[in-house]
Amino acid sequence: MTLPPGPAADSPGDGPGWWIYRGDGRPLPEGRLAAALPPPPPWRAFEGAPALPPPPADERDLVRRLGPVSARPRVADPAEVDAVNAAILLRRPLLVTGKPGSGKTTLAYRITRELGLGRVLRWPIGSRSTLRDGLYEYDAIGRAQDAATARRMPGRDTDDLSDAPGPGDPHLAALTDAGVGHYLRLGALGTALLPYELPRVLLVDELDKSDIDLPNDLLDVFEEGEYRITELFRMSAREPVVKVHTADPDGMAEIVRGRVRCRAFPIVVITSNGEREFPPAFLRRCLQYTMKEPDESRLADMVAAHFAERSDEPTRRLVRSFLDHRGVRRELAADQLLNAVYLTTSGARGPDTDWERLLDLIWQRLEVAAPE
Repeated sequence: MTLPPGPAADSPGDGPGWWIYRGDGRPLPEGRLAAALPPPPPWRAFEGAPALPPPPADERDLVRRLGPVSARPRVADPAEVDAVNAAILLRRPLLVTGKPGSGKTTLAYRITRELGLGRVLRWPIGSRSTLRDGLYEYDAIGRAQDAATARRMPGRDTDDLSDAPGPGDPHLAALTDAGVGHYLRLGALGTALLPYELPRVLLVDELDKSDIDLPNDLLDVFEEGEYRITELFRMSAREPVVKVHTADPDGMAEIVRGRVRCRAFPIVVITSNGEREFPPAFLRRCLQYTMKEPDESRLADMVAAHFAERSDEPTRRLVRSFLDHRGVRRELAADQLLNAVYLTTSGARGPDTDWERLLDLIWQRLEVAAPE
């Protein structure tokens, strides 16, 4: 479904009472989200266990992508805020379509900063991406190599090349100090579906680059909020609880009987450049929002977020020049404007520089020109 625009906010911090995310860039007070988040619809309620502690924060990455938290609230598009809040309350993925550089990816980072949900789990999609890539990786070759090494250890029959030793094998334990979980790492999607008390933010970046089957492959996982790790399920009778690596730095999680089930369905932001159509069954399970190209006000806010000292008249002229170039060349990304502002702060714009030639270099259009 495509959401209609919501009512305009009277001021940056105001808006409808049902909004949890307000898009103003100001983090909620600690604990406010848990109190404000209503229960899920009955058909989107999950009961994964055991509950996990909050994920780690990554303020350095947020600053790199969004700039530091500004004292001046960001003025958000009410339609965008409506879409995000509807996705949060309905526990449904949000499919965000728009031109390159329109801010689709940064939306996930704005959500996690404002709601205090920790590190964004990012799954960059390529032409060979599969559902298994997003869920987990199993290093079978590494485990086989370690098993072979263990067989060659003193006191081991080197002619015995039977099944690889299991987690309780003393020779393999001495070698790796770990069982099968040592060779398993959850992907971004797999980590997002762990049983956290509050939802993780998952960014599925540029889904339109994927193989034609991936959107359909995602349907069951998004609908059921769970998946099975085959390698652990097979050995669950012998070892029901296995600790594995997650997509977070140094993160670990315990998997019970090879099954992962979420507790709070993640806030899933799926980006698309609009280069392909997705299957109706996939679209039915998502909310859709089309992001507009940033106007002069949004571009100025973006520049101010990264260059607080560059809110002067020359920078405003540069923003207007960027908009003029975008009107002629059609597709320019917002980060191309940041490149120009950075060059001005680095001294590249001087009396001995052909500034217009330099702008032509960094403001090359992104779309391929149609043949004449």
